[in-house]
Amino acid sequence: MKKRSPLSRRRFLGEASCAGISTISLLNTLLNLELSGRLAQAQGPDNGYRALVCLFLGGGMDSFNLLVPRGNTEYAEYAAERANIALPQNQLLAINPTNNVGRVLGLHPGVPELQTLFENGNAAFIANVGTLLDPNTTKASYNGGLNLPFGLFSHSDQQEQWQSSTPNQRSGIGWAGRMADVIHSVNTNQVVSMNISLSGSNVFQTGNSVFEYAISQYGATALSGYEKTWQQEFGLNQLRSAAVDGQLAMQYANLLQQSYASTERSSLDAYDLFANSTNVTLPSGVTFPSSTLGQQLQMVCKTIAGHSALGMTRNTFFVSFDGWDHHDDVVGNEATMLPILSQAVGAFYNMLVQMGMQNSVVLFVATDFGRSLTSNGKGSDHAWGGNSFVVGGPVLGKKVYGSYPSLYDNNPLDVGRGRLIPTTSVDQYFAEMAIWLGVPKTSLPLVLPNIGRFYDVNSSSPPIGFLG
Repeated sequence: MKKRSPLSRRRFLGEASCAGISTISLLNTLLNLELSGRLAQAQGPDNGYRALVCLFLGGGMDSFNLLVPRGNTEYAEYAAERANIALPQNQLLAINPTNNVGRVLGLHPGVPELQTLFENGNAAFIANVGTLLDPNTTKASYNGGLNLPFGLFSHSDQQEQWQSSTPNQRSGIGWAGRMADVIHSVNTNQVVSMNISLSGSNVFQTGNSVFEYAISQYGATALSGYEKTWQQEFGLNQLRSAAVDGQLAMQYANLLQQSYASTERSSLDAYDLFANSTNVTLPSGVTFPSSTLGQQLQMVCKTIAGHSALGMTRNTFFVSFDGWDHHDDVVGNEATMLPILSQAVGAFYNMLVQMGMQNSVVLFVATDFGRSLTSNGKGSDHAWGGNSFVVGGPVLGKKVYGSYPSLYDNNPLDVGRGRLIPTTSVDQYFAEMAIWLGVPKTSLPLVLPNIGRFYDVNSSSPPIGFLG
């Protein structure tokens, strides 16, 4: 290969800058791509098909009214702390964890499907998880402002950090995006991204070289007004389609024009492949709820069913269910929304069983942050640590992982108004799933830059232990 002269290098970088590309980010991207390619080649595809589904609950779910103390002593603490937003003890659904949680727990009365998944060993809870910079964070260090996540208690910052796993800075690159940078080449077909979003553009799936392929609950969306068979049609679509084909046929001198034409062509190819591959009839016997979430998860199942035709060995999916910022009437709002969540997740798992794919898929819940234990008079406010759950055949279920905190007033973890310091970091939570999806432990720092503060990548033990 002919080496560029210094002048042509400068000209190349100047042209790249004109195209809106930072030379520093360009070089970083090239280095990341080179390293990622080597890692992907080293590990190769194994363990068959695997998919990770992120269900993001935008707004910050009040998860201490999802996983609730049920024993008499601990319920009394919970009721005293939560006051008018506490759930009645006799309405809680019983669960029986096989590990020692240190207290008797129950679930919100609106989630019987989740209760069944847990009791059958197909779901687990991760208690008091959240964004952390320092595993030794205390009330004193919090009050001193030491090593705290950026923009703590802010919706936008905490949503970004749960998706980026970089709580020390703002970043538009997500941990699933960085994960895809490392392992995407194990998929035999690169026309459709391994990261598929049913909720539009997101930080979670944005990498340095891999981005999400956005679809709707109904599947892929074609280029507006474009018809490949325009030659047999007349009218507006014919004119639009002829214009698009004309664009694609031209040779552009301008870098941005070339990129745009290439993107259009790639989008059309991806649409054809995705639409044909996911045009499947799912097994009978499971009815998905008509809710938007139910329909999104049904589309995820169709995509999983078409994974062989898509050439997919690894996938991530991003699904969101917003509206959890319940400063007002948290009890009434969750009584409406939690059944929607539970029914959709229950149908999703049951369909995976019908498809014989339950051991190939893990669904996990993420949200902005936990909510304050104390009531603001009507609802709960922004807080920190909260409870998440995971569902799937690989889940070592019927357990509550992490440390479920005492909810009494003046708890050492309480930094004020029932806002609890997390005892499990999102890095540990995510690392468990990244390893399961195929990221080598030694490559975890590329995906989760802060993982070394919470987990020794040379350890023979898993970060948490909820996946088999």
